[in-house]
Amino acid sequence: MAITSANQLELLQTAEAVAREKMIDPGLVVEAMEESLARAAKSRYGAEMDIRVKIDRKTGVARFTRVRTVVEDEALENYQAEMTVEQARQYMDDPHVGDVFVEEVPPVELGRIAAQSAKQVILQKVREAERERQYDEFKDRIGTIINGQVKREEYGNIIVDIGRGEAVLRRNEKIGRESYRPNDRIRVFIKDVRREPRGPQIFLSRTAPEFMAELFKMEVPEIYDGIIEIKAVARDPGSRAKIAVVSYDSSIDPVGACVGMRGSRVQAVVNELQGEKIDIIPWNEDVPTFLVNALQPAEVSKVVLDEDAERIEVVVPDDQLSLAIGRRGQNVRLASQLTGLDIDIMTESQESERRQQEFAERTQLFITALDLDEFFAQLLVSEGFTSLEEVAYVDMDELLVIDGVDESTAEELQARARDYIEAQNQAALEKAREMGVEQSLIDFEGLTPQMIVALAEDGVKTLEDFATCADWELAGGWTTVDGQRVKDTGILEKFDVSLEEAQTLVMTARVQLGWVDPADLIQDADDDAEAEADPDETAELDDEAAS
Repeated sequence: MAITSANQLELLQTAEAVAREKMIDPGLVVEAMEESLARAAKSRYGAEMDIRVKIDRKTGVARFTRVRTVVEDEALENYQAEMTVEQARQYMDDPHVGDVFVEEVPPVELGRIAAQSAKQVILQKVREAERERQYDEFKDRIGTIINGQVKREEYGNIIVDIGRGEAVLRRNEKIGRESYRPNDRIRVFIKDVRREPRGPQIFLSRTAPEFMAELFKMEVPEIYDGIIEIKAVARDPGSRAKIAVVSYDSSIDPVGACVGMRGSRVQAVVNELQGEKIDIIPWNEDVPTFLVNALQPAEVSKVVLDEDAERIEVVVPDDQLSLAIGRRGQNVRLASQLTGLDIDIMTESQESERRQQEFAERTQLFITALDLDEFFAQLLVSEGFTSLEEVAYVDMDELLVIDGVDESTAEELQARARDYIEAQNQAALEKAREMGVEQSLIDFEGLTPQMIVALAEDGVKTLEDFATCADWELAGGWTTVDGQRVKDTGILEKFDVSLEEAQTLVMTARVQLGWVDPADLIQDADDDAEAEADPDETAELDDEAAS
């Protein structure tokens, strides 16, 4: 068919109709038509020609033009779309490289095949525009709740109609064994929106902890207004959940506000989550106190926090152990998720047995090393002495406060402790030399003879070997594997070497070997200090450097 005056106006009418139906900009549809007509014209005049089509947005008149660009003589490759300066003088006055010559060409006749091709181009462009519109609409709604309608189920995944598109609720994002039928209404959380080859994919969830937080925000006005903040959420979807809240207004009880009058607010959330039991817990910046709250309804007798290992030890009465752990470990698992710490739970009897064992081990150490009777050794342990180093190098006044210890006794205790430590050090040094440890490592300041033996047993026998170690290899640490925290045992961990101390030792070794310039360490320390002083400004500088 030809582009005649009879159907020129139909182009604009068709564009507007398609744009209304797909809810996209009519200009995008017209651009798609222009591209399809240009492609059809190229098949008529030649694929190497640069044919362009412009449709008048008011009249619908399609204007076909051929464009040729002026290039250098040696750069001329496409004779149909390019021409030299000399050739351009036939059409232009004083042409220069880079100028373009535009001439109008007759409209083309669109045959059946060309018309079908043009239609495919338009449909493709419209589809792309529709996908872009859908992505732009939902990418900023990640983290919000929407209502949708179930369309169908595919391999356990639910396809949800969310108004201007479809979204996917995967089977692992559904609560328990809940099932849906077509046309059921469903409330879901937008977890992610991603661009994919087949178009934007919108992924939904009903098991995400954020879904519960958003539900509470809808039910509790104080949370929406910012008076109450949700600090953490841990869920076992469909079974039980814990949510930690804090109030910034001393006159408002955060737990009571979330529960509501006669439990109306929390019950609305419970009903939406298929009867999931919810423990609402007051948040506290003091981690042990927060953990005691998180382990409710179990009672806690004692809490010991190890911040370096991000672990916490909880002691509960013997009759509270099963309640603290919960069915299949649910209670302690949720408390661990809520606090972000690994939790070890033991009963009072277990803790008492462990304390007695430690007491006996330290008593035996003092008996053997200091040649003391059992009573005197137990006395030292009872006063808080845990190692020979403490006895040898502690201020004498701390020994004199012990009943029955005078100045001469204290001096004798310290002398025996130092002699024993010196003998142990000499034995360790001899063992290290027998194992082939080089003198450079033995002379390195900061390592005890026992540490050197431990390093040698792990194959570290030279200062160069030591300088290649990572700080976590020495001090130990924790890594996350498949969602589970796994312990990495450090070579020097049993000597209570912290991560920072290990890092300092390794960097000192590298400086001594000439691997690192001390000036670089000073500059790095200054940069770290600036980052701590103004983290926002440093982040902006990092972003600028990355861009």
